[in-house]
Amino acid sequence: MNWLGDAVMTTPAVLRLRERFPDARITMLCPEKLRDLWTTHPAVDAVLSFAPDEGVLTVARRLRAAGADTAVVLPNSFRSALEVWASGIPRRVGAGRFPRNLLLTDRVAADPDTVRMRKRTEREVRRLVAASADGGGPGSRTAYPVASHQGHHYLRLAGHLGADPGPLPPRLQAGSEAIRTLTTRLAEPLAGGRPLVGINPGAEYGPAKRWPVERFAEAARSLAGRTGAHLVVFGGKADLPLADGLAGRLGGIPLTVLAGRTTLAELLAALSLCRVLITNDTGPMHLAGALGVPVVVPFGSTSPELTGPGLPGDPRHRLLLGQAPCAPCFLRTCPVDLRCLHSIPPEAVVAAALAAMGPGS
Repeated sequence: MNWLGDAVMTTPAVLRLRERFPDARITMLCPEKLRDLWTTHPAVDAVLSFAPDEGVLTVARRLRAAGADTAVVLPNSFRSALEVWASGIPRRVGAGRFPRNLLLTDRVAADPDTVRMRKRTEREVRRLVAASADGGGPGSRTAYPVASHQGHHYLRLAGHLGADPGPLPPRLQAGSEAIRTLTTRLAEPLAGGRPLVGINPGAEYGPAKRWPVERFAEAARSLAGRTGAHLVVFGGKADLPLADGLAGRLGGIPLTVLAGRTTLAELLAALSLCRVLITNDTGPMHLAGALGVPVVVPFGSTSPELTGPGLPGDPRHRLLLGQAPCAPCFLRTCPVDLRCLHSIPPEAVVAAALAAMGPGS
């Protein structure tokens, strides 16, 4: 998978394959940027990675050298199926759809009960908002069936090979060397016994996923004051201005900005040290959930039923649903006023974080 969150949602299927084939050699092919995700995964024996500029035939040659008997093609893309076909792997299992059907030996049909994500058009968003204002339409968000969660799709592929397709929590493991590095970088708050609270204000997909930064700041300030927590601000390199802006709003509050300053392995380690992560629906949300760290997530333009962290209904996590007639729209940029996320107040996020941190926090 190319996206961090999508890759994490495949881990239950990989664990089920290991369960079904305990003596098999499982090799994960992934983009170079996600290599650190799999090198410490308990179900994976080896990792093959590729750079963004590498072509299909280059990747296929690398796959051929692995000598695999079976390929489970987790992405739905045409290219991923073409790579395994060109590699000559005898058995190729993946979601069946034209034209990639021609490249697979085992075509797995979608669950008929699954409801696929559908992006709303800008025109539809504006129509729903106007109808709600006039009292002629629904005022709350659209709910999706829990059985439509993206993780079930990958489990279905594993089930085709005889693995148990039953739900399983995503699971990741931080490396010991990275944990030592981050323990050193966060030595002062850890030595003082202060709980670490993670804050992740960015979202790579687009601004429609981002709870307003001023609300992150208000919630973080309140939570730090009530718990004595040390704040750790996460994000990628593109999130640095957002992270620095958040830090500027939190003058006087003990915090460490790690946004853009960690490898993926170090990000896993830093998240594993947190008591809770307050985050948008984005990659670090999935990482934290798979590490067993509770997450608090304001959901606006996306659906927790489709891409939420962990197993649906996991009581460790607090998923706050923004209410708007147009939500979830799945758009990158809100064409109106981001009313879904504005409907979630900072005090609701603070209460959810306190509950996730547990008694005595």
